[in-house]
Amino acid sequence: MASVQVGGVDVAYTRVGHGPPLLLVHGAGADGRMWRPQPDGLAGEFTVVVWDEPGAGRSSDLPEGFGLADFAHCLAALVEELGLGPAHAAGLSWGGTVVLELYRHHPELVRSLILVDTYAGWKGSLPPEEVAARVEGARRMLAVPREEFDPTLPGLFADGPPARFAALLDAMARDVRPETMGAELALMAEADERDVLPRIAVPTLLLWGERDERSPLDVARALLEAIEGARLVVLPGAGHMSNLEAPEDFDRAVRAFLHSLRPL
Repeated sequence: MASVQVGGVDVAYTRVGHGPPLLLVHGAGADGRMWRPQPDGLAGEFTVVVWDEPGAGRSSDLPEGFGLADFAHCLAALVEELGLGPAHAAGLSWGGTVVLELYRHHPELVRSLILVDTYAGWKGSLPPEEVAARVEGARRMLAVPREEFDPTLPGLFADGPPARFAALLDAMARDVRPETMGAELALMAEADERDVLPRIAVPTLLLWGERDERSPLDVARALLEAIEGARLVVLPGAGHMSNLEAPEDFDRAVRAFLHSLRPL
């Protein structure tokens, strides 16, 4: 685990493999460990960079007033510091919204987009009543005493957490900082990236779990319609965290997409 400093924030990351750069951007209530299977499956052909966003994992605490654009600027600074741009940028759930915001502000750093079980922000992808229900659920989750805080969101898995990653998921949950979780969910509730979608001019893969309940396939289809030339691959039987539920199929789909873009 290494780190770079961006505007006084220490941003931790891991870098493995050789080849074209591939960024993996984790979801809310998680850190870079969420991508545990992917470096093994992809580092043979790609330089895989996994960050812990500010406020998560081994990165420093989230600065007060940190916004969605600030996450995107931090990610851009990491790409520039490592000399990786333009990079293939993959984000799951909240991470996909961060990646869209990266493209909004720094399109020159993005070679392609891989949007996984994500949203154009909750406001940009979900009905208002669903957003309101999620905001209320987040309020209740964050109102409990710190020792009772449980960051597990409903509907993450099609058939419950995969047994082989149960210990990993428990460890990540123990390390979630309520302040970060609250900020992520508040930003997600107000995020609306729909204006970015028709401006996307890089190859885009939409990679979705067939049984995703948090970001249903209707969300993927709306993104598919809005992003010119986008491709949709559905992973059978997987839910919202498809990279953990179907890691081999996930990696296979990513490799096939990136190989189709050659020369990389």
